[in-house]
Amino acid sequence: MANRTIIAFDFGTLSIGIAIGQEITATARPLTALKAKDGKPNWLEIEKILQEWQPELAIVGLPLNMDGTEQPISNQARKFANRLHGRFGIKVTLHDERLTTIEARAQLFNQGGYRALNKSKIDSISAVIILESWFEQHA
Repeated sequence: MANRTIIAFDFGTLSIGIAIGQEITATARPLTALKAKDGKPNWLEIEKILQEWQPELAIVGLPLNMDGTEQPISNQARKFANRLHGRFGIKVTLHDERLTTIEARAQLFNQGGYRALNKSKIDSISAVIILESWFEQHA
């Protein structure tokens, strides 16, 4: 197994959760959630994060319906992934993210009840779940 640093994005139209992980340990941790306007982040904030962490690969969660079909936001997530690659030259992979937000809410609730259900925490924990799920499939 390689020892790459991998970054994951939980794409949303209002907020984009970000997590960082190491392939060798298959573990991830939340970094932050960035505000977005209609799915468009502040690219300078993303550039700073990429410069700080120097990831070799980016995973972008692909929102799908439960039956696996695409939804309107799926196309926006693809555009975000393409722009990420186009702007920064980083390799980007899309990863099915069904149920990650539900799982993130459950984890946070278990850790701290309703007070822990902060939107930016949910988004960054969702990014962790996306990345750890990707690790599981690529172990």
